[in-house]
Amino acid sequence: MSFVKYLRRESLLKLAGKSYLSRNHMLQTCRTLIIETAPPEFVKLNRLTGSDSGIIEVNLDRPVAKNAINNEMLKSLQNTFESIHQDSSAKVVMIKSLVPGVFCAGADLKERRTMSPSEVHTYVNSLRYVFSFIEVLSIPTIAAIEGVALGGGLEMALACDLRICGENAVFGLPETGLAIIPGAGGTQRLSRLVGRSVAKELIFTGRKIDAREAATKGLVNLCVTAGEAHEKAIEMAQQINEKGPLAIKMAKKAINEGIETHISSGLGVEEMCYQQLLHTQDRLEGLAAFAEKRKPLYTGK
Repeated sequence: MSFVKYLRRESLLKLAGKSYLSRNHMLQTCRTLIIETAPPEFVKLNRLTGSDSGIIEVNLDRPVAKNAINNEMLKSLQNTFESIHQDSSAKVVMIKSLVPGVFCAGADLKERRTMSPSEVHTYVNSLRYVFSFIEVLSIPTIAAIEGVALGGGLEMALACDLRICGENAVFGLPETGLAIIPGAGGTQRLSRLVGRSVAKELIFTGRKIDAREAATKGLVNLCVTAGEAHEKAIEMAQQINEKGPLAIKMAKKAINEGIETHISSGLGVEEMCYQQLLHTQDRLEGLAAFAEKRKPLYTGK
């Protein structure tokens, strides 16, 4: 068994007189798990090739438990996303399920029953930090959702930049029915996405909603015919993959960091991100391709 070192801390980004976590700080303060030397079993990584090179699929595959996240699957998730973070060729990440009819059923409650309160605390903290790790990746993340996304499964989808679901999808945060609350970011990310009032209703009641209602409430970006979420997510990933990779990273940074501040400070973040692109080869290539009426060939430099 080997140990992963605790990720180092960096300074806080100060905006509008307040301190905000920078992307690197968030990545480097994610809680570290004890990692088994065995390869991941429940999470499978697929790097697309050819014209789709740069698109990475993260496949959830624990059919015996409807992709419920136990400690072993959590370790696999961390291994997988640490690998993606270190991969300079990665441009878009898509999370999907290999188990028919389910995206992720949440935490493994059978395992939970065997845990002490201290062990539950450690597990929930680790889950929260892994989802935060996903959220602050510099590249876009897409959740392709078919079937059930409940509890931690929905919280994982909420940590992604974009969500695409099939008409058969079902969403919910049922934790209050177990006398607990969503503990892996659900109370925070849901309210920021759909508004405080809607988030309170869904969390207080534990009510499940279907794909159409999820789209209406803004929980998902697109709702497509059942079985076609993966295809649509690939199509969106391909569109993103064609763009300047540095520009995509800066756009994500400007949106994520700027939205947490007053608009004047947010505009300052935008200016900073724009300036970082002024002297890139990709910017010159984009202008040249436009003038020559051809498709640009971006290199990420």
